[in-house]
Amino acid sequence: MRVIGLAVALTVSLFLAPLAAEAQAGKIPRIGWLMGGSPNSHGAFLAAFRQGLRDVGYTEGQNIAIEPRYAHGANDRLPDLMAELLRLKADVIVVDGTPPALVAKAATTKVPIVFTLAGDPVGSGLVASFAHPGGNVTGVSNFRGDLSGKQLQFLKELVPQLARVAVLYNPLNPVYTAAILDGARVAGRALAVELQVLEVRNSNELTSAFSALARGRAGALLALGDVIFRTEQVQLLRLAAESRLPTMYSDKTFVEAGGLMSYGLSYPDNFRRTAVFVDKILTSKYSILVLSSVLTSVKTASKPSTVAGL
Repeated sequence: MRVIGLAVALTVSLFLAPLAAEAQAGKIPRIGWLMGGSPNSHGAFLAAFRQGLRDVGYTEGQNIAIEPRYAHGANDRLPDLMAELLRLKADVIVVDGTPPALVAKAATTKVPIVFTLAGDPVGSGLVASFAHPGGNVTGVSNFRGDLSGKQLQFLKELVPQLARVAVLYNPLNPVYTAAILDGARVAGRALAVELQVLEVRNSNELTSAFSALARGRAGALLALGDVIFRTEQVQLLRLAAESRLPTMYSDKTFVEAGGLMSYGLSYPDNFRRTAVFVDKILTSKYSILVLSSVLTSVKTASKPSTVAGL
């Protein structure tokens, strides 16, 4: 088996005043870990973040503390979880995708927020712009408007006669109402592939979506990147295998768990890099943190991650 991932980091700047509280003798900095998924779906991400912290000199329980909170795919739980972290006086909040980042931003203008998988931080309102974001939010973006188009292209190469593809997406994720889903539609027209777009907000709708795609006679399946698919990964992989459809996933963790193919980002790498942001915030090494607003590819894939055949 050969697994190739694409890691893309898009960094933005953040104005930070020195964190006076960290100067208090004996105080261990506290990181609030606000995730839309679950401990199972995000276990590899937390492990990567912890490794990143170790790389910059932190040992959990000695000079750093992490307070994990998980919404288990239920975005309506995020405000209460964020409130808990603020009551614990977290020094910095680390979030994964766009919904947790928006909830965190709405809850505080004082505590620094670092996002890790936000799809379109400008379009979603997290930051004003990449050059001048303003506010208390910074992080790593996984925004690639052309990614869904490449995923469709690889499906078409795998199945040359492909005429119809079912696309699973979560309408509660604001990113997919714009660039990513639109990118899939543009690519579909260019490839002469009709898209059957199916909404999935929870596990029940995931089951219903597979019933609908069977009726629609889709020839392949594309699951766009979203926390609901990571949270329901076991069910998604099982339903895809039962459907016997060639399926493209958003990242290599699905392939490692038994899925057919993926083309996308190395999410654990993004979480590992996030530790550098957190370190610079906590140590106040920079009053203005500017890490450049450019795309950097550390492992570019010309082909998707694949496992044994259909």
